[in-house]
Amino acid sequence: MLLQASSYFEMYADDPVTSIFMLRSKSGPAQSIRQEAFLTTPQLPVSEYIDGYGNICQRIIIPAGTTILESRVIAECDANIDVDTDAGYKPVEELPDDVLQFLLPSRYCESDKVAELAMQITMGIQSGYSQVGAIRQWCYHNISREYGTTNSSTSAVDVLQSRTGVCRDFAHVAIALCRSMNIPARMVVGYLYDLKPMDLHAWFEAFVGDRWYIFDALMPDPVGGRIIMAYGRDAADVAFASHFGNVVLTKMEVKVIKL
Repeated sequence: MLLQASSYFEMYADDPVTSIFMLRSKSGPAQSIRQEAFLTTPQLPVSEYIDGYGNICQRIIIPAGTTILESRVIAECDANIDVDTDAGYKPVEELPDDVLQFLLPSRYCESDKVAELAMQITMGIQSGYSQVGAIRQWCYHNISREYGTTNSSTSAVDVLQSRTGVCRDFAHVAIALCRSMNIPARMVVGYLYDLKPMDLHAWFEAFVGDRWYIFDALMPDPVGGRIIMAYGRDAADVAFASHFGNVVLTKMEVKVIKL
């Protein structure tokens, strides 16, 4: 499946601000990048580095006034996601070293506080993929998608109390529930084809069997057409923009089309 995606950000700052962005995609097992561009108006020096999760980060000093960032990508990705209900639970002692970090509680995923709920949701269900599927389904049916009900400080426990949120909140709850059962889970952000309303999207992956599998608590059914920008423990690791000063986002536009 060949997709073309783009994101446009218009920002205003009173004074120069150092910022870190995650707006570029790279090839990997889930996607092949055919073409990619990252542009700034005015043209600005961009310093790039790879973070601890393998994400491409752009370090920029946003000048005073209006700045425009544009990220564009053409990628070959899977039209469908893999589903394997036979993928079993992987004992912690057998997990790869780089997966272990995704078992721990994190800023927005307080897995140490949701074990009782996770056990209720997965009672009597085969360990592994099917348990994660039950958690995903529970989040889909028990959390309402409502804009403006959460913010950048809202955690999984907060969402479980309000039962409302957006894609990142659905992912945080599902990740926390998985980790409470010693199933590694990580957050993924990027583009999703045919998402309505169109926006940058967040979902999660769980490590069962011998690999990572995609799950999306916001969608009623498994769907492909995803271009990945970044992986992390939670939203703190995968924010598309981190500003070390005051920057106002005045316009944002995301597009994804099938070629």
